[in-house]
Amino acid sequence: MTSGENNGPRRVPGHIIGSIIATGFGTGFIAGNCGKLDDPWPQVLRVGAALAAAALIIAVLRPRGAAPAGGPRPDRAGRFMGRGYWIVVAIEVLALFGGLAVINAVLHRFEVSVAWVALVVGLHFYGLGYVWSAPMYHWLATAMTVLAAAGFVVFLAGGGEAGVGLVSGVGSGIALYGAVLWGLTRGRLRAGRP
Repeated sequence: MTSGENNGPRRVPGHIIGSIIATGFGTGFIAGNCGKLDDPWPQVLRVGAALAAAALIIAVLRPRGAAPAGGPRPDRAGRFMGRGYWIVVAIEVLALFGGLAVINAVLHRFEVSVAWVALVVGLHFYGLGYVWSAPMYHWLATAMTVLAAAGFVVFLAGGGEAGVGLVSGVGSGIALYGAVLWGLTRGRLRAGRP
């Protein structure tokens, strides 16, 4: 989100849809990867994720003020879902499903599937950060990549599916929520600047 001249803040292209997608994937990472934990933690984490997701979506959709006349800059709007975006997504899909096929069907190590997903999703944020000239995504990419690597380490150290799911799955969900919250907070901080 950027600020306009005395007209209040405006969002950069894709802010709303990107925040909703990140919130949805964050919820999926948490809800889908906490089931192997001891009771009552799966229920606690799922309810907490649902409440956090609802709060984030409400905050994202809440009106922020009038957009400046002229709308988003053409250079930013054209890049949101331009060629670079689709290249990053295509590489992500190939790496994601190709890697999962090897992990599950060849190596039979389904316990680390979520660590692989977190790694690929994390790395794709480096590409998106470059394509969109948005360094904030590099922080998210780094967080998710570290969480993915930590999940592999947990597995190699003898941890089971619950441990990998907690570190790489639930951790990545929290990182995605944090990125949405960071985007909202940065928008508010910019809106308050003269």
